[in-house]
Amino acid sequence: MRWLAVLAVPTLAVVGLGLLYGGCGAGGGSPFGDGSGANQGTGANGQGAMGGNLFTGGSGGGDVSSCTDPGCVGSTPQGNCDSGISISSSQGMDGARAIGLCQQASGDKWGVVEAKWVRADGLPLTGGDGGEFGDGTDLSTGKGILSHFGNAMQPREGSKLLALSSGSARNPGDPDFHDPAGDNKDSNPQGAPPGYPKESPSCPGVTTGDPYDSAGLSLKIKTPTDAKSFTFDFAFFTYEYPDFICSEYNDFFVAMLTPKLSTQPDGNISFDAQGNTISVNAGFLQACNPCTISTKHFACQMGYSEIQGTGFESNQAGINCPGIGGSASTDWLVTTAPVESPGSEITLLFAIWDSGDGVLDSTVLIDNFKFDLKAGQVGTVPVPN
Repeated sequence: MRWLAVLAVPTLAVVGLGLLYGGCGAGGGSPFGDGSGANQGTGANGQGAMGGNLFTGGSGGGDVSSCTDPGCVGSTPQGNCDSGISISSSQGMDGARAIGLCQQASGDKWGVVEAKWVRADGLPLTGGDGGEFGDGTDLSTGKGILSHFGNAMQPREGSKLLALSSGSARNPGDPDFHDPAGDNKDSNPQGAPPGYPKESPSCPGVTTGDPYDSAGLSLKIKTPTDAKSFTFDFAFFTYEYPDFICSEYNDFFVAMLTPKLSTQPDGNISFDAQGNTISVNAGFLQACNPCTISTKHFACQMGYSEIQGTGFESNQAGINCPGIGGSASTDWLVTTAPVESPGSEITLLFAIWDSGDGVLDSTVLIDNFKFDLKAGQVGTVPVPN
């Protein structure tokens, strides 16, 4: 059993809203809208965060779709369909809408074929391991549809974002919020997607523990006939920093694509430049308090403001860097993946889980899913400023 000292920290004022971005207007080519596109919306810098976009969206801008066939990208606006969704909605399609996937497939139309709340191993989110439908363990607070997270994290499109957590996908003060220090919902280990858990190249000789308290959204999607790639934004928060870097307690976030890309060893499409799955040990943790752990130094260039108001600020590190405010997060990151067979069906599983035990939780925020006419290689980078 692990423990950390927990100290209540008062919520600070709102700081550091991230730049919103949406699809480019006609003649775009910049990741930021210039106000010339149809149905542009009223988001920051003229970007279509509050309005639908008839064009391609995503982080890379790209070509304008002139195709109006129901199977084409340009046949329907992308995003801005999540107003009024309940924080605890049991409908998987509401999870799709929260990230900007609005249209359900029908006839020749591209869109969502099936959306399900699941664990990382694909079983229902409300069941544990026993029996055909699980043992009744309720993991449903591991999903949440939020209007914000903490003081700094705002939706990237529309008015909501999707949160998945190995604890409670909630803000402090929300119904069913639990401190991420110890929201252990199921004492039994669970399964993981094929090939996982796996070890981090940045932590040689460390064996990752079994998955616990997983939460996920599985989306079967009929892709547009002219789409060449898709993108989504995410940010990862973890209570494991700094005391359990390079340990068995390596909490994971994966985005598993089926069929897997021909260039990849497995279905996961979100990882850092060293091939580390998004986790406690990935190279993107920049919002935190500085700490040196063995040979790893975390400079924490973004400071601590993203952590404030999330509940993760209760972490008072006690081992590696005693006395600092613990927990860490990435900034908004964007994953790009090619569409290898336009017009075909793909399945995308977003999943998060604790490793080694069910305490010291991690949370991922997901938003701004877009299909794009522009080709893209698989990879994850910071969202452009």
